Amino acid sequence: MKLDFTIDRLKRMAVFARVVELGSMSAAARELDMTPSAVSQQLRQLEAETGVVLLHRSTRKLTTTEVGQAYYEDCAAMLQAARAADGRLGDLRDEPRGELRIAVPIGFAAHLAQALAPLMHAHPALSLRVFADDRQIDLIAERIDLAIRIGRLADSNLVARRMAEWRHLLVAAPAYARVRGLPRTPAELARHETIILSVINRPEYVDLHRPGEPAQRVRVGGRIVSNNSRTVLQMMLQGLGIVRLPEPDALPLLADGRAVPVLPEWSLPSLGVYAVTAQRDSQPAKVRQAIAALQAYLNAHTPSSLAGA
Repeated sequence: MKLDFTIDRLKRMAVFARVVELGSMSAAARELDMTPSAVSQQLRQLEAETGVVLLHRSTRKLTTTEVGQAYYEDCAAMLQAARAADGRLGDLRDEPRGELRIAVPIGFAAHLAQALAPLMHAHPALSLRVFADDRQIDLIAERIDLAIRIGRLADSNLVARRMAEWRHLLVAAPAYARVRGLPRTPAELARHETIILSVINRPEYVDLHRPGEPAQRVRVGGRIVSNNSRTVLQMMLQGLGIVRLPEPDALPLLADGRAVPVLPEWSLPSLGVYAVTAQRDSQPAKVRQAIAALQAYLNAHTPSSLAGA
């Protein structure tokens, strides 16, 4: 006989298992917040659906039939599996564990390592899979838990939290400055070699601002375009052109002399750093704590005027 399993049927199986385990309908009724008559009705319906007698009933006690005992063992296993599922869900909700899948721009990967190292050390049950790509990865298709995105975000159904804003600087290698010189005005920038980071084929512009003067928008270009931020950086270090870098990446290069500032009296607009997820509510602990760790790192490495809340 084919049995039609429904949510109500599973409920009746659970009621039956608790009646057997507690030894009486009244005890099961109290635990399940049901009336004894409702428990009895559930059992009668279960026996009608299965076509077998599951319990011997007397005024003193309940005992399982031979078939009922075998059926109880399977129902009890079902309940145990449900409890285990709830426990596992609770662990995932309250404790970082399992695989955390994060998508980041290539240039952000080093920051990610520093930000998440304390979290990974503290939670050995947590594993990490990083998707480093300067193109935007489909969070749903790749089952990404969390993405870091920098700059203007396209409209979508994704949930974005602004964690900080990073200033950007124009820099070049000393070798480039010696051979080509450096621009003294925004207009001169258009005549220089600029190494472009671009994931789509479109013109590149640099917006420059200086107090008391109109903003300047300069179309820039050069012989080198890449969709990989590390390639762009290495090309700059070889003296092949000027690049635009986030301040946290540019400052160490300026400090150790591997780069020199370009148009330092002019400023570029800051770009937002966002944590992006596919859903807003009920995030597991691994995602919540990863966002918190990233926020703490960015707060510590971003000027207070630009850091997120």
